[in-house]
Amino acid sequence: MFESILSHLMLIGVLGIGSQWFAWRFRMPAIVVMSVAGLLIGPIFGFMTPSEDFGALFNPIISVAVAIILFEGSLNLDYREIQGLGKSVYRIITLGAFLAWILGSLTAYFVADLSWAVSFVIGGLFIVTGPTVILPLLRQAKLKARPAAILKWEGVVVDPLGALLAVFAFEIIQFLTVDSVTAGALLLFFLASLFAIAIGWACGRGIGWMFETGFVPEFLKSPIVFTVVIACFALADEVMHETGLLAVTAMGMTMANMHIASLSDMRHFKENISVLLLSGIFIMITASLDRETLLQVFDPRILTYVLLMLIVVRPLSIWISTINTELSFKEKALVGWIAPRGIVALTVAGYFANVLEQAGYPGASIVTPLTFALVFATVCAHGFSIGALARKLGLSLEGKPGVIIVGGSSFTTALAKTLKSMNIPVLITDTSFEQLFNARAEGVPYYRGEILSEQTEYYLDLTPYEKLIAATDKDSYNSLVCTTFVPDIGRNDLFQLSWHDPEKEHPDDLVLRIGGRILFEKGATYAELNRKIEEGYYFVQTRLSKQYTYKTFLQDIQADTLPILNFKPTGKFDFFTSEAPLKPEAGDTIISLVPPVSPEETVGDIMPPKDDTQKNLPE
Repeated sequence: MFESILSHLMLIGVLGIGSQWFAWRFRMPAIVVMSVAGLLIGPIFGFMTPSEDFGALFNPIISVAVAIILFEGSLNLDYREIQGLGKSVYRIITLGAFLAWILGSLTAYFVADLSWAVSFVIGGLFIVTGPTVILPLLRQAKLKARPAAILKWEGVVVDPLGALLAVFAFEIIQFLTVDSVTAGALLLFFLASLFAIAIGWACGRGIGWMFETGFVPEFLKSPIVFTVVIACFALADEVMHETGLLAVTAMGMTMANMHIASLSDMRHFKENISVLLLSGIFIMITASLDRETLLQVFDPRILTYVLLMLIVVRPLSIWISTINTELSFKEKALVGWIAPRGIVALTVAGYFANVLEQAGYPGASIVTPLTFALVFATVCAHGFSIGALARKLGLSLEGKPGVIIVGGSSFTTALAKTLKSMNIPVLITDTSFEQLFNARAEGVPYYRGEILSEQTEYYLDLTPYEKLIAATDKDSYNSLVCTTFVPDIGRNDLFQLSWHDPEKEHPDDLVLRIGGRILFEKGATYAELNRKIEEGYYFVQTRLSKQYTYKTFLQDIQADTLPILNFKPTGKFDFFTSEAPLKPEAGDTIISLVPPVSPEETVGDIMPPKDDTQKNLPE
C-alpha cells in the first residue's frame, strides 16, 4: 500500500495542503508545519524517500517548481512599491548581501571548521532568504508596508544572487586551485549570467507585447506564461547551472514594471499554483533527508554556526548596510532579525555538496546537515517570532479586523463613526469629494479615489481591512467591487447593500456568481438606509447574557430596529446578512440601528430590567 508514484504524489499533496490549512487554522508558520510533516513521512517513519522514489525526475521537478515560485514572486516587484525605500533596498541587496557573504564565510571557516573553499561557497549560498519562505511569513505577520516591502524585495532579488554567488565562489576556487581551470571559465560565468538576464528580459518584453496587442487569447495567457517561464529557466540553466533562477527573476521583474492590465487577472491563479508547488516541494525536500543527516545537525560546530548566523551575521550585515538610509531603528531591528532560508538553499546546497565532495574539499560532507540545520532553525525562530517582534516594535497591523466602506453617504459615515468608536479600523472611499463631505466633517478616515484602480494599491494600504462593504447608490457597481475583491478578501467578508429592485435587476441565478453578501435584510437599500439616518435613526449596542438571550432581544426590539453587526468578546465581528443568519451568544454585543425615540424608552424597550449592559453610541 502507498508504494506507487501516484500514491506518493497523493500523499505529498494531501500533507502539503493539509499543512497549509493546519497552519492557517492554528496561526502557526506554514513552513514549520510542512517541514515537520516531511520529516515524519521521510526519515522518521520511512513512508517514502522522494529523491529515490522519483529517481531522475526528482531534481528537475524541484528546479522547475522553484523557478515558477521565484517568477511569481518577482512578478510582484513593481518599482512603485518601494517609493522612498529605494536606497535601503539597493543597499541591502548589494552591500548587505556582500557583507553577509564575507561574514558567513568567515564564520563557517573559523567556527564550523570547514575549508576556505567550502566556506566561501556556502557563505554565498546562505545569503538567500527567498520567496518560498519570506512571502508566507509576511502574509502571516501582517507587517506594515515599509518593512514588508523591504523583506519581499530582498527575498526575491537575492534568491538567484545567492545561487550565482555560490557558483562564482566555486569557479574562483577552481581557478585558484585547479591548474586545468583557466580565466576563460570565469569569463564564461559572467557571460552566462548576462545571457540569463538578457533572455529573461526578452521573454518578459515578448510576453508583454503579445498581451498588450491582443496576440494571445485570454484562455491561453496563463498556459503561455508558464510555458515561457519553464523555457526561459531551462535555456539559461543549460548554459550554466543556477543561472536559470536569474533569468526567471529578470523576466518577472520586466513584466511587473510593464504594467500590463491582464496580469492582475492572472495573479491569483499564479499565487494558487505557487502555494501548491511550495507545499509539495517542501514536503519532498524534507522527506528526502536521511536519519544520519538529522543526527549530524546536533554537532556542536553546526549548532554554534547556526547561532552566530542568527544573532551576529544577519543583524550586523543589515545594520552596516543601512547606515544613513531612510530606515528607522525599529525597522532595522526587524529586518536585521528576519532572514529565513528555504528551498533554494536546500536544493543548491545538495548540488554543491556532491560537487565539493567529489572534488575532495575538506568539510564538504557536512554541507547538507549544516544547510538543513540553518533552514530549520531560521524558519522556526523567525516564523514564531516575526509576529510578536513586529507587534513589540509597532510594525504590525495586528488588531481587530478593519472595514473598508466603498461609497460616502450619511449612512456609511454614521456606521463608520460607530465602528471607529469601538476601535475597529475603518475607511470610507469614494471618487467624489462631495460624497466624502460628511466623513471629513465627522473626522472619519477617508480616501478619495477609485477603489478598482491599479494605482490605489500603491497609495492606499489595504492590509488592515479584512472586510469590505460596497455601499454606493449604484447596485451594479457594488457587485463589481465585491466581485473584484473576492480573490483578495473572500466572499464571506464582502458585503453590499440590498438591490433596489431585486426581482428585476438581481435574478437568483446571478447572486451565486457575482457580488457580495447582501447586508442586513432585503429592502435595506441605499435610499432606505440614508432616509433612516436623515430621520434621526441612530446606533446603539446591546450586550447579551445568559439571562438576556438573543431570542429575548428579538422579542424586545421595535419593528423598525435593524440589527447591523454582532461583536464577540474576542474582537471578531460579523455583519447581519439576509443569506446566513447569525447566532449571537452570551457575551456578544449587537449593534443596531434604532428609530428616533428617547434614550429612556429605547433602554426600556431593548434591555431587561436591572441589567446595565447597553450603551448608546454616537450617530
